[in-house]
Amino acid sequence: MLTAFFYVLSSCYEEHRQIWFETQFKVLVMTYRIVCGLGPGYLKECLLPYKSKCVDINLSSCNDVSYSKTIYPNLLYQKSREVIEYSSEYILMGVLHNLLQGECNPDLRLLSCSIMAPRCEEGKIVKPCRNVCETLRKNCLPAFDAIDMAWPYFLDCDRFFVDEVEGCFDPLAKLRGETEFADDAVSESPTFIRFTHHSFPQMVRELKKVASRCSHIARMYSIGRSFEGKDLFVIEFSTRPGHHELFKPEFKYIANMHGNEVVGKELLTYLAQYLCSEYILGNVRIQTLINNTRIHLLPSMNPDGYELAAEEGAGYNGWTNGRQTAQNLDLNRNFPDLTSEFYRLTRIRGARMDHLPIPPSYWWGKVAPETKAVMKWIKSIPFVLSASLHGGDLVVSYPFDYSVHPLEEKMFSPTPDEKMFRLLSKTYADAHPSISDKSEMRCGGNFVKRGGIINGAEWYSFTGGMADFNYLHTNCFEITLELGCEKFPLAEELYSLWQENREALLKLMEMVHRGIKGIVSDKFGNPIKNARISVKGIRHGVLTADDGDYWRLLPPGTYIVSAQARGYTKVLKKVTLPSKMSRAGRVDFILRPLIGKPPPIVHEHYDPLEHFDPHAQQEPREDGGQSVQPREKPWWWSYFSSLDQHKPLWLLKHQ
Repeated sequence: MLTAFFYVLSSCYEEHRQIWFETQFKVLVMTYRIVCGLGPGYLKECLLPYKSKCVDINLSSCNDVSYSKTIYPNLLYQKSREVIEYSSEYILMGVLHNLLQGECNPDLRLLSCSIMAPRCEEGKIVKPCRNVCETLRKNCLPAFDAIDMAWPYFLDCDRFFVDEVEGCFDPLAKLRGETEFADDAVSESPTFIRFTHHSFPQMVRELKKVASRCSHIARMYSIGRSFEGKDLFVIEFSTRPGHHELFKPEFKYIANMHGNEVVGKELLTYLAQYLCSEYILGNVRIQTLINNTRIHLLPSMNPDGYELAAEEGAGYNGWTNGRQTAQNLDLNRNFPDLTSEFYRLTRIRGARMDHLPIPPSYWWGKVAPETKAVMKWIKSIPFVLSASLHGGDLVVSYPFDYSVHPLEEKMFSPTPDEKMFRLLSKTYADAHPSISDKSEMRCGGNFVKRGGIINGAEWYSFTGGMADFNYLHTNCFEITLELGCEKFPLAEELYSLWQENREALLKLMEMVHRGIKGIVSDKFGNPIKNARISVKGIRHGVLTADDGDYWRLLPPGTYIVSAQARGYTKVLKKVTLPSKMSRAGRVDFILRPLIGKPPPIVHEHYDPLEHFDPHAQQEPREDGGQSVQPREKPWWWSYFSSLDQHKPLWLLKHQ
C-alpha cells in the first residue's frame, strides 16, 4: 500500500508540480500520517520505506560534475533518470546557454545538476551550498530579467540549498580551471619556465602562480566569460596593479583569438613568467619597462575553440578545427564594421574620423560574449598600443584590414597613421630573426620584398576585424602578428619559437613610449576629460583620459599639435621629435574657457555597448526602427513546444 501511495504522489507531482510544491504538500503529509499511523518524526520512513542507495550519474547534461554518484528520487522528488530527462526543468537546463547567449554558463547548468542529480555519499544526499546559489542568482538574475523570464523555482536558494554548517558542497568549486596549487609550487625557482603546451586549467594555474609570486607588480583578473563559461583571464604588470597611473601608457597583447592558433597563447604565458622572474632578478630593462608602463596580457580570447583544437593534438596543421568559438563565430569577423563608415566620412569635409560610434544595426546580429567582453575592456582602459598574436603565416600586418573598395580583395588601404603603423610593424619584424630572414624559400618568404610587413587589406580584405575597431573606436593602435605557418606546433618547437619572439615582444612594448604625452587642464589645474588632441595633416585624433592625460603615437618629425574641448579655446603647439628620441616628449596644454559663453551642458552619451542587452530579441522594422510589439508569450517559449503537458508556467513572470 505504501508503494502505491508513493506512486500516486509521484504521478500527482508530475501533473501539478508547482501546485503540489506550494499548496498540496501539507495536505498529503497529514494524509500519510493518518494512513501510516506514525508521528511527524516518522514521515520520511513512511514516504520512503526502502533504503536508497547511490548510483552512477547517467544524465548527459551532468556528466562533467565534480562527483560521480547521485540518488533517486532527487531533490525535486523525480524518481528516475527517464522522469528527469522528460521534465521541463531538465529541458530548461539544456537550453539556458542558448537563451542567455553564454552568460552564467556553465554555472547555472552545474548548479541545476546539483538539484536534479544531487551528490550522494553513503546513501544520503549532500545538498549544495546556499551562498553559491545566492551569489549566482545576484549575478545572473539581470540576464533572466532581460528575456522576461522568472528565476527557476528549483534554484530557490532557501528551499533547496543549505548553509556550510549543515555540511554542504560547492558545485562550482572546480569550474573554469580554478585549480588550487600547492605552496611549494609557488616557491619554485622564478627563472623556471616549462616550454610545453598548457591546457586551459594549466594556463590558469601558471598565471595564478605568477600573480602570487609577483603580487607587488602583477594582478590577475577576468574581463568576462566565453560562451561555454570559461573566464577570459588577463594578467597585468604595473607598479600599481589595478590602477591607471598618470603618464603611464597602457599596452595589451591578445592571443588565441582563433582557437587553433596556439603559439601566441603559449608565448604570452611564457612572457608573464619571464616578466615576473626578470623583475625579481633585477633585470634593469624589465624593471624600467614595468615601472613606466601598464602591461596587460590576454593569453586566450577563445578558450572554447582551443579545447576543440587541442583534441586533434599538437602537430596537426588544421586550418579550421577550433578556429571559431563554440557558437561557430570567427571572432576576427565579429567586431563592428567601422571601416566602411570611415570611408564614407572621408568624402565629407571636416567630418570626425575617429572614435566612431557603433552602429545600432550591429547589435541586431550575433555578438559573441568574447567579442563583447573585449570591446568593454578596450573602452574601460585608455590603451595606447596593442598587438594580436595569430598563426598561419610569418608576417606583421597593420590596418586597415578592409579594402577601400569592397569588391577589391587585395588593395592597399592605409589609415591616416600609415607611417606610424609601418614603424610599429617594422619594429617587430626587424627584431624577429625569421621574419627578417631574406630567404624567399622559408615560411612567409613571399613577404621578404615587403620587409616582412604588409597592409592588411592589401594581403586580403575582410570586415569586422579587431585591429580596425581598436583604431576607429578608441585611441589604441593595434597590429597583427602572424607567428608561423604551423598553427599548432609540437611541444619541442615551443622553446625556439620563444627565443625568436622574446626580443620582438619586448621591443614592441617599448614602442608605446614613442610620440608625445601630456596633460590637458584648465587654468586652475583641473584635468579636462575627453579633450581632443589633433595633429595637423593626420585626420585622426585621440582623447584625454579621466585624469586629463593623453598619449599620441607619432614617428619622428615636426608636427602642429592642437588641443580642444567643449567650452574651451583651441590651443596649438609646434612639436619636433628627433629620429633618435626613444621616449615620449612631454607636451601639456592649458585651455581657457570661451569668453561670454557659459560652459556647455554635456548630456550623457548613449553607449550601445554598455546599455545593449544581448539577450533581448529586437527585430528591425521596415521603417528602420525596432519592434516593440508585445507578444502573447515570450520568444523563448517555443523551446518548450515539445512538451504537451507540464509546460513551465513557473518561468512566466506575468501569468
